[in-house]
Amino acid sequence: MYLNYFRLDREPFNITPDPDFLFLSTAHKEALASIIYGVEQRKGFILILGEIGVGKTTIVRSYLNQIDPSKLTSIYVLNPMLSFANLLKQISREVGLPSNARSSFELLDELHRYLVDEFKLGRNVVLIIDEAQNMPVDTLENLRMLSNIETSKEKLLQIVFSAQPEFENTLNLHELKQLKQRISVKAVISPLDSASGVAYIRSRLAKAAAGDLVPFTAGALRLIVRLAQGIPRIINILCDNCLINAYGGGLKLVNTAMVRTVAREFGISGNLLYKSGLAASVIVLFAISGFSFYQFPRSIHPSHVLSFPITKNVPAEQAISPPLRKEYVDRVVRKGDTLAKLVTQVYGRADKGTMLLVKRANPGIIDENVIVEGVRLRFPVVKEQ
Repeated sequence: MYLNYFRLDREPFNITPDPDFLFLSTAHKEALASIIYGVEQRKGFILILGEIGVGKTTIVRSYLNQIDPSKLTSIYVLNPMLSFANLLKQISREVGLPSNARSSFELLDELHRYLVDEFKLGRNVVLIIDEAQNMPVDTLENLRMLSNIETSKEKLLQIVFSAQPEFENTLNLHELKQLKQRISVKAVISPLDSASGVAYIRSRLAKAAAGDLVPFTAGALRLIVRLAQGIPRIINILCDNCLINAYGGGLKLVNTAMVRTVAREFGISGNLLYKSGLAASVIVLFAISGFSFYQFPRSIHPSHVLSFPITKNVPAEQAISPPLRKEYVDRVVRKGDTLAKLVTQVYGRADKGTMLLVKRANPGIIDENVIVEGVRLRFPVVKEQ
């Protein structure tokens, strides 16, 4: 829409993870280096933590783009809501092993032989699990069996968890104590600070522009980063919509007034910290669909979703830990449970509004009629109307 107007070759602020637009802040460099080091040194389990929208998936895809397929086989699990048996079948398919309806023991034994053969050939294998916080506890517990596939000195399979901070709460469960002890490399991707956030915006514009053009005032750039709380995905949403508004108004420069207008349209306020998965998901979905807040299902209005104030000068992974337990009710899916049943237990009803609220808080739910036993689901706490 605005590309020719601002002399851009391509859209600079898409919210889809694009390694071509990779921006390496200090935290992103450490995360990428942790994956490279952990895999090359055969450390077994590697953990990358970060809030929604900070760039975890972009880092993972950037890593996958630079590996040498002749030396490293990668298996990328995008939807981790799998039983252990189905996870083994997916791994087997990815590496070219037959995955007919056989027992987990047989699949594990065949995978073991495959990994030993790869090791003898000087090759390594990495399993990357994105959105690991959505993986069923039973599956996580059984992953220990994969980590036991090793020589006397080295792990034959490297496993990378990319997850939101609440995954650490899951790892603290008693049944996952042994898994947690096996994590040997860990990195946390924190939101961008003011200087890095401005550099991030300039970097994306430079990669998309035919010339050296930054259609934002210096104040507008700083304000965008502050309102977005340093979350790259929300920065992208604000920048993209500011450029749309500037184009529509025949302006060549985005100023702070326009930034504030766009932020208000998306309900983004510098007085609130949108750290919860629900808030970030709502912002992104509205940006994509063009909805405004008044179109939210009437049974659950966004104003009823609890938010919490900014915590200054505290690392993001520490600042969000206490509220997570207060903002969500957790339920583990048991045999015979349905999503509608669990929603009714928590909210007293399962209508369009409550079902949509829960699905947005649990992006791993693809089909509301299919939920996996053992999965831990999050139910946002809502205020009484």
